Amino acid sequence: QVQLVESGGGLVQPGGSLRLPCAASGFSSRSYAMSWHRQALGKQRELVAIIDITGRLTNYEESVEGRFTISKNNAKNTVYLQMTCLQPEDTAVYYCRAMSVPSDYWGQGTQVTVST
Repeated sequence: QVQLVESGGGLVQPGGSLRLPCAASGFSSRSYAMSWHRQALGKQRELVAIIDITGRLTNYEESVEGRFTISKNNAKNTVYLQMTCLQPEDTAVYYCRAMSVPSDYWGQGTQVTVST
């Protein structure tokens, strides 16, 4: 059974950091591009960061460039999103995605809240 399970979300103060793991099962992350997306309340889901199959190429949404880092550990079948200098506008549900045409898998999401 194919599954993506995000974890690591929670409440953090502005300026803080969080690391979100996304564990994949039922398929090998070696063969998939992986990405993180987020959806804030009342807004559309947006792409935050993406990493290619090799794990060497990454791309980021402009507002998180320099603060967030996406990485992939194929041996653990896990993709990570390291988030630093978090701001209230980063508050959202964060989703993991795995893509290899025609397959497209999503996790259930993990809530990140940045607040005092």
